[in-house]
Amino acid sequence: MCGIVGAVAGRDVVPVLMEGLRRLEYRGYDSAGVAVVNGSGRVSRTRALGKVKMLQEALDEAPLHGNIGIAHTRWATHGVPSERNAHPHVSLDGLAIVHNGIIENHEELRDELLKLGYTFTSETDTEVIAHRIHHHLGTLGDLFKAVRATVAELEGAYALAVLSQSEPDRLIVARIGCPVVIGIGEHENFVASDVAALLPVTRRFAFLDEGDIAEVRRESVRVVDAQGDSVERPVKLSELSAEAAEKGPYPHFMLKEIHEQARAVADTLQERVAGGRLLEAAFGHKAAMLLPKVRSVRIVACGTSYHAGIVAQYFIEQICRLPCSVEIASEYRYRNAVVPPDALFVTISQSGETADTLAALRLAKQGGYLATLAICNSPESSLVRESDLVMLTRAGPEIGVASTKAFTTQIAALSLLVIALAKNTGSDAERERGLVTRLIELPGLIEKTLAMDEPIRELAKRFVDKHHALFLGRGALYSIAMEGALKLKEISYIHAEAYAAGELKHGPLALVDDDMPVIAVAPNNDLLEKLKSNLMEVRARGGELYVFADPDSGMESSDGVHVMMMPKHVSYFQAPIIYTVPLQLLAYHVAILRGTDVDQPRNLAKSVTVE
Repeated sequence: MCGIVGAVAGRDVVPVLMEGLRRLEYRGYDSAGVAVVNGSGRVSRTRALGKVKMLQEALDEAPLHGNIGIAHTRWATHGVPSERNAHPHVSLDGLAIVHNGIIENHEELRDELLKLGYTFTSETDTEVIAHRIHHHLGTLGDLFKAVRATVAELEGAYALAVLSQSEPDRLIVARIGCPVVIGIGEHENFVASDVAALLPVTRRFAFLDEGDIAEVRRESVRVVDAQGDSVERPVKLSELSAEAAEKGPYPHFMLKEIHEQARAVADTLQERVAGGRLLEAAFGHKAAMLLPKVRSVRIVACGTSYHAGIVAQYFIEQICRLPCSVEIASEYRYRNAVVPPDALFVTISQSGETADTLAALRLAKQGGYLATLAICNSPESSLVRESDLVMLTRAGPEIGVASTKAFTTQIAALSLLVIALAKNTGSDAERERGLVTRLIELPGLIEKTLAMDEPIRELAKRFVDKHHALFLGRGALYSIAMEGALKLKEISYIHAEAYAAGELKHGPLALVDDDMPVIAVAPNNDLLEKLKSNLMEVRARGGELYVFADPDSGMESSDGVHVMMMPKHVSYFQAPIIYTVPLQLLAYHVAILRGTDVDQPRNLAKSVTVE
């Protein structure tokens, strides 16, 4: 489940399909394939295990040509990575489909199809859909109607693109929980799971809504909504360029990547939640067997990723009621750690090549853990290849050395792990629905938080001549204070430290004076009143306070206290991501005013591949 591309045109579409797959490679995949209706009116298919270049090599040896086709990059969920499990899948009479998502009732549908005489050649849930569409096509006589009848039977999340040699002039696409975009061309049209796949051929796009089914022909597009009514989806002109790793209108990659976080978090959630539920197979085809056995969790990471792990620790213990420890990878390697029974070993890394984290994983694989899970943004990395389970963060290319969207997508991915573990430790459906809903709300809340950019730019002027700063938080927000301090020191070169606010009186108060700004994150949670008391300790000693606070916190700006109001209705499950954003913006604007190299700060590298 990863990337879909389709095209119907008056020209050979295979080059278009292949370029689209290349542009989706960042999303992660283990196999690729393409199917077209060829010049003889038959469906021809080529699939390959491994990278798109392997598929291209196969096509170079045995070319395919056609005016209508579909292509796919797959990340294994049901069935191991293999050519036979790769998409497209073909049923009888030249009906081919590609599919993103997870079908939860595939086993029941498979049993029914076996009784009807269908033969299966793969282990995937997708082949079930192909045969089901073929079955309905035999009784309804129309591909659009057959797809509509099939999706009514599916439980889970899906994006589908379907073609049939019996109706070689149209593609049928459908979606629930997974994105589908239609690219509008001149006497040709396209479909994809991501705009980026189609930017070389069009900049005009229509986005399908939940439950939509569309018929895509060379000269027309017809869309029917979930109720069966014909609808028009507006065609929008994309502002994206075909060069995804360019800065565009932003002066620095870091600022661009801060502003990309709403989209990155949304991408991380797509295909993994649907109908208020987590689709557990998103962690890989072994997840259903392994995750119910987990009785404790150990998280190992470095730097920013370590801070994400601490957030997860709070939620795993609070929501799942499982013991969880978080360790710095470079330290874990050099102590004789005791491995609890049925423990899940979780590694977090943006690059997947962080030397200490990778070494810790290899050590853990010898140490008796139940399973290993990688939270990572690099699908081809060593960390991903060597782990039992994987959750890709889908942050896309992150060029700035100081991590921003990689961090928030790590928290989003870890939040999905929390929900998965909670399902297996007694959490009911209502709680699961509530947690999933809070995650789905995150992109909108991030956008609201980004609107604070200009006030934070003004606030940054107060930090330009400072040499030290103190960051405070409590609970899961303590690690967000740690991340805020790290960002400020990384790119502005101001010495910054973070403390759990309750620790002030145990030493840090000795540092407080009117020349040391104290930054605090203050969501409206159970620890708010405790935090307020800690902040008053700072103010009583002449410290200048800068507080990012919930509107219902009761905090107001006064002499020596500068309160920045955050968006309303941020829950405890959302707060770590939302309260990260203003600290990133603060660090960025302070660095700009100080004239440092924001994207490539001194002495640092993007990926730490040495010990």
